[in-house]
Amino acid sequence: MITEWTTKLRYLPYKEWPKQQIVDIKQKISKSHWRLGYHIQPSTGLLNDPNGFSYFNGQWHLFYQSFPYGPVHGLKNWTHLTSDDLVKWQDHGPLLLPGDKQDSHGAYSGSAIPVEDKLFLMYTGNVRDKDWVRHPKQDGAWLDSQNKLKKIATPLIDEPKAGFTDHFRDPQILKHDGIYYCLIGARKKDDTGHVLVYQADHVTGPWQYKTELKFTNQPMGYMIECPNLVFVDGQPVLIFCPQGISQSVLDHKNIYPNAYVVGKDFDWENFQFIEPSIIQNLDDGFDVYATEALNAPDGRALTVSWGGLPDTTYPSDIEGWANCYSLVKELHLEDNQLYQLPVVENDKLIKKELTTSEITPQSKISINLDEGKRGQVYVKTNRNEELQIRLDAVNGKILVDRTNAGESFATDYGTKRESEVSKGSINVELYLDNTIFELFINGGQKVLTGRMFPQGQQFFVESENVQLQKFQLEKIY
Repeated sequence: MITEWTTKLRYLPYKEWPKQQIVDIKQKISKSHWRLGYHIQPSTGLLNDPNGFSYFNGQWHLFYQSFPYGPVHGLKNWTHLTSDDLVKWQDHGPLLLPGDKQDSHGAYSGSAIPVEDKLFLMYTGNVRDKDWVRHPKQDGAWLDSQNKLKKIATPLIDEPKAGFTDHFRDPQILKHDGIYYCLIGARKKDDTGHVLVYQADHVTGPWQYKTELKFTNQPMGYMIECPNLVFVDGQPVLIFCPQGISQSVLDHKNIYPNAYVVGKDFDWENFQFIEPSIIQNLDDGFDVYATEALNAPDGRALTVSWGGLPDTTYPSDIEGWANCYSLVKELHLEDNQLYQLPVVENDKLIKKELTTSEITPQSKISINLDEGKRGQVYVKTNRNEELQIRLDAVNGKILVDRTNAGESFATDYGTKRESEVSKGSINVELYLDNTIFELFINGGQKVLTGRMFPQGQQFFVESENVQLQKFQLEKIY
């Protein structure tokens, strides 16, 4: 909900923010029955793009793009999280704060990379002039081993390349053979989406334009957001958000899709995918965007996603907060298809097996359907709300219906989603956390994520023609 007070605060400098307002919002949130138990969520206000996902100084680091005074897009900061296990995250509060000449109107999305004994952050600084014209800057900052941050006062990349608009953001920083590269999402003046590549001998620059990333011949809409190049089982995968992409190129059901392309190999000199696949949906569900990927030091390819969408209102807005993150997922490839599963560390969330129809708001449900059969699962509440999951092993399909799962929202894009999977028996691992559900189908061959906002606070499971195993999960927040 955008109140008159929130509107006044949207571009108020951080030094002038009234602390009492945060106290009031936290008190209101404390009464919410829509808060989550083991997914990352904002302490107050808005959470959207994940940023700076990295491993540094013996811990996992992650930042969430935030505006703490309400579920609105105001003066964005990076709020800092750390974790020892990718499951439980400690929220250290806002760290990368805007307000300097290179980021006067917001610290927008970016990434991080360890450099010697520090973590280097690269982000988009949102700058507007007196006429409210945007001048995006690609900026830098250093985080030391004590989690103290120091911004670089001069932009690393001061303006978009000629021929491109002010939609120029979301740098992903990489290192290969001693050279630093960054990928930046961009919109050309002919309203086409592109990924630009810059390079430097040192993270602080000077940064020079190199080329465009060549990853597809398909038209990518009018803007590419959040480009992330990650190597999965030795192959390049680009995960990105192509805004305005034609339905004839990518069939998707949301306001904007999160997508991926796989290459057989990668040409670093020309920044080109060798034998790229067609573009595919990263998630078949309702609420996934701005996924950030990481090639971790332990060899795994990991991702985390925003459990929400741009330009979408959620029922929790009225309580002064919005959105959450997915579970951290590990990636693998089979026949050029991306498989995604929650990292194995999530197994420590399991408290006990449940043997009755009643489950807890934090639950994991294993669903198995035999070959040649059809079945259904209903996650219900004590207020006659239900999330329906229909499985069809005859045709290799799964349908998720949230029409009657609680408060209505985002209905312009429908209340049902379908995944096509290989014919034969079907296995689904359903992670439920009160107001978010994540389905991992056939070992992560497909993933379907969504939010729901039931009024009921007691959950039950009913089923037809399937085998179920139910587990209570730890509530850690």
